[in-house]
Amino acid sequence: MIGLGLIGGSVARRLARTYDVVGCDSDPATVELARAAGLQATGSADAAVADADLVVVAAALAALPEVIADLAGRTAPRVVVTDVGSVKRPAYEAARAAGMVDRFVAGHPMAGTEHSGFAASDPALFERAAWVLCLEADTDLPAWMAVAAMVLALGARVVPSTVADHDAAVARISHVPHLVAAAIAAEAAVAGPLALTLAAGSFRDGTRVAAGDPALSEAMCRTNREAVDAALSGVLTRLEQARSEPGPLLADGHQVRGAWTGRTARRVEFDAADDDLRSRLLAHGRAGGWLDSVASSTLSGQLPTALEA
Repeated sequence: MIGLGLIGGSVARRLARTYDVVGCDSDPATVELARAAGLQATGSADAAVADADLVVVAAALAALPEVIADLAGRTAPRVVVTDVGSVKRPAYEAARAAGMVDRFVAGHPMAGTEHSGFAASDPALFERAAWVLCLEADTDLPAWMAVAAMVLALGARVVPSTVADHDAAVARISHVPHLVAAAIAAEAAVAGPLALTLAAGSFRDGTRVAAGDPALSEAMCRTNREAVDAALSGVLTRLEQARSEPGPLLADGHQVRGAWTGRTARRVEFDAADDDLRSRLLAHGRAGGWLDSVASSTLSGQLPTALEA
């Protein structure tokens, strides 16, 4: 495990219950906190990956490409590497440039809080959370399945996707919402202290992510600039139209929000020996499905009935 902040620390604490986990962090204080929590922790990347079968990179978004490239020389060709960054293209391209793209699985857990650091880590953070695992044409399928098994051990659900599909999706459900939350919070201040005194549920829920580290949000938006620009243009167009007629926007938003909370699921099975398994998994993810188990011969998953063809 490279990086022991909120996400990396939560992964390490959960997996250490059943697996031999060695965590690494460049901050000595974080290493000491991790050791006090009962983890094997070190400041040496070489020591952390020396006997690893799978390496999880939970470094800062800006540092991910460099860390991934560095791991190409530190790990044996059999070692699978994955990451948890919120934008996937830079990490994937770094792995490809380093000649390890076949054993690299770009990942992103859709879980977190407005807090950061090992002290905020929680081994239950990923329970029932969606965890994207990117499956590209040059991704080794057994490596992908190995990371999927690890993610399921964390209590999360595996969502198959591609790098491009992931980055376009998170721009709309994560990165632009950070910008919107900040805009709402900043605009409330224009009305003075009275507005913040009156602020209740709508303000609290709509601005929660604005309480997080703005540098992290800025890094996400800058790194995913193209997709964020497209998504932000869509949001601004809808808001501009709502100046004269708010009803359609409110109705559309109400419908989507209700569908999101009211989805049901049915079980489907995937045969690991299927020659078309890669494309079937990606189609499953695009349809809103996920995997909740990985067996030696099958992959099983859930598909929302609302999204059945």
